[in-house]
Amino acid sequence: MSTEKSQSQTLTFAVAAEAASPTETRVSVRDFEFVVDEPESLGGANAGPNPVEYVLGALAGCLNVTAHVVAREMDLDVRDLEIAIEGDLDPAKFMGKRDDARAGYEEIRVAVTADVDADAETIGAWLSAVEARCPVSDNLSTATPLALSFDRRE
Repeated sequence: MSTEKSQSQTLTFAVAAEAASPTETRVSVRDFEFVVDEPESLGGANAGPNPVEYVLGALAGCLNVTAHVVAREMDLDVRDLEIAIEGDLDPAKFMGKRDDARAGYEEIRVAVTADVDADAETIGAWLSAVEARCPVSDNLSTATPLALSFDRRE
């Protein structure tokens, strides 16, 4: 009698960041560096996308990878894939003007356009699996515990 154990592996991802100015952040991850900044209209120097734009970009990237992984499993040929994402955000809470507003996106809308040789039912199953298995989608749609700590520099 053989017993098969589920192989579960937790990966830890990490970034390090440093403030270059009140709006510009320099982020390092693995062998990469990128800049997060606000547009001039929000007081920044427009040196890079802002944090909430990176969230949308992260979602697009994750949906792309997940869509191709799931398509391969389903033996679907994805010849072309485009993802358009937009979100509505009221900055009132972030700016300290309202306590009852949400600080983050009120809604995020994703439009997927793809050249896939499959019927509507198969495409629906593919998209459902992509949404369910995308780690960024999961983090955006389900509360994730956040442990914020502070260390004083002297």
